[in-house]
Amino acid sequence: MSQEPDHKPLTFWQMLHSVLAAAFGVQSGKNRARDFSQGKPSHFILMGLLFTGVFVLLLFGLVKLILHLAGI
Repeated sequence: MSQEPDHKPLTFWQMLHSVLAAAFGVQSGKNRARDFSQGKPSHFILMGLLFTGVFVLLLFGLVKLILHLAGI
């Protein structure tokens, strides 16, 4: 019985985990190989852009909150 690679598409949570791991620079080799063999580049680009947008808005809101609480 030969072991064929499993070509199921990645789930949303697998992609989110990969994008977060890549953002922090801690992606494992096994997951990276899975992403390249099963994932679509367009999905990772879209997920990366969404993550970046949410991250920037979160930082912006946090700075605004701190400045407001500091009375500036």
